[in-house]
Amino acid sequence: MKTIKQTGLIVFLLGLAIFIATIFTGSFNLKQTELDAFITEQNYKSTIIKDELQKAIVTTERLNIFEFSSKVINAYETSNNHYDALIAKYDAEKNWDEKGKQYQYKIFGKPHSLSFALAKKAGKGFAADNTGLAWFLTFGLGIIGALMFIVPDVVLLGKPGIKNDGIFLSAATNRGWIGWFTFIFLVTFYILLYFYPDLIVNWVYLVDPISKSISGNAASQWFLYGFLYCVVMTVMAVRMYIKYRHNKYQILRTTSVLFFQIVFAFLIPEILVRFEKPWYDFKNAFPLDYDFFFRWNLDELLSSGGFGLFILVWGVVLTIVVVPVMVYFFGKRWYCSWVCGCGGLAETLGDPYRQNSSKTLLSWRAERIIIHSVLVFVLVMTGFALYTFFSGADQVIGIKTQTIQDIYGFLIGSIFAGVIGTGFYPIFGNRVWCRFGCPLAAYLGFVQRFKSRFRITTNGGQCISCGNCSTYCEQGIDVRSYAQKGENIVRSSCVGCGVCSAVCPRGVLKLENGPEEGRINPTEILLGNDVDLMELVNKK
Repeated sequence: MKTIKQTGLIVFLLGLAIFIATIFTGSFNLKQTELDAFITEQNYKSTIIKDELQKAIVTTERLNIFEFSSKVINAYETSNNHYDALIAKYDAEKNWDEKGKQYQYKIFGKPHSLSFALAKKAGKGFAADNTGLAWFLTFGLGIIGALMFIVPDVVLLGKPGIKNDGIFLSAATNRGWIGWFTFIFLVTFYILLYFYPDLIVNWVYLVDPISKSISGNAASQWFLYGFLYCVVMTVMAVRMYIKYRHNKYQILRTTSVLFFQIVFAFLIPEILVRFEKPWYDFKNAFPLDYDFFFRWNLDELLSSGGFGLFILVWGVVLTIVVVPVMVYFFGKRWYCSWVCGCGGLAETLGDPYRQNSSKTLLSWRAERIIIHSVLVFVLVMTGFALYTFFSGADQVIGIKTQTIQDIYGFLIGSIFAGVIGTGFYPIFGNRVWCRFGCPLAAYLGFVQRFKSRFRITTNGGQCISCGNCSTYCEQGIDVRSYAQKGENIVRSSCVGCGVCSAVCPRGVLKLENGPEEGRINPTEILLGNDVDLMELVNKK
């Protein structure tokens, strides 16, 4: 079995190496007819951009993706700089009519996203021309190798149950060199995905056939991410099934997040696109779905007829009715640990790193400040968005709504939720985003703390202070301190993953839904002569 694991690791690393190397393969250039068709398709009105792109990429030279990207971005910048100069000139002359006309010629959008659109049409080579073989040598080998590494644990781990598995002795799980390598890879991947999509266009080619079969469209970097997300969760779910096979709650919870991610977050939205309906994830609640009330989204939904109106109503009802009612009855675990895609990735891919979450008082204080600041940020931004939508203005109290949306999208939507939220798993634990940044988690936490039937009960008489519960708490809660006192755990940050209960060797912890009365039962630590114990017992 160990030989199978070692072979699987080699196969996985081979697939990963080919996957990374694929970025550097292929060549990129366009024919004049292809460029003309692209400019017509994009409805560019600039008289400069065609000449600049023609000089840059209509060539027989075999450009690699880095050269292609640089040339395309320079072409766009040259065109925009030309019209910016005219705008400045007419502004100085106070020729407002001519100044206004120049804006129609400017090309808006992120430079690397514009380059990506051209790269998808210009690519040739291993990934673009041999997608089936390239997919097998990357995704295929990765999946096969990972399963060969994981499945033998059914035998090697012995009988079901939590064991002292030396998790702090492994370089992969104790912030050792393997953990740091994984950290660098994940952070680099998210930076490329969010900010340099043209550089990973060869990866996008790998899933083009899958995208076309589901939505009817060629893949984008977001389809690649969605597909990769589902693949990683599925493979790592197998690991969860094996590791926690003694615990039905963990098996059901893992199955649930896998189902909601694959069906609701991936397949249904892509199928909706095939039928020319708005792309929408029906489980993604505001304020996690922070752009739900943005003008572009509201306009798209309202212009989509009855179905778009249904999505709009459902989104509002989900946020103000379904979410708090479900939290009242079941705690925030119903969403964070059973439904949410972010939580699903954290509980599958991130499970090996859960012990790395900080348990310090400083972290807890920072957590409360940061996550509630993000919630306030998104609520203010949404208020601005709704005001400008209904009023027709583009700013509130002198602040442009688009500016605040761009800031939130960059800092929270991209950097925090993506680069930090997932990339930092191996270093700071698997719930960095959920614990410190998710505005929906903050909203759910308010309800759970003050108006919910959920709690984790403890049997202090059985606690042996082994510390497994606190070690494995991904939210940084010192569970052991509650267990030692026999005090119910009622914390706004608790996502009810149940792993503290699963790793307890004495059955001290139990996830329960019960009456609100007596739910919060603070228990003081009693010291020898500080209290008359008989008097205390009689009072109770």
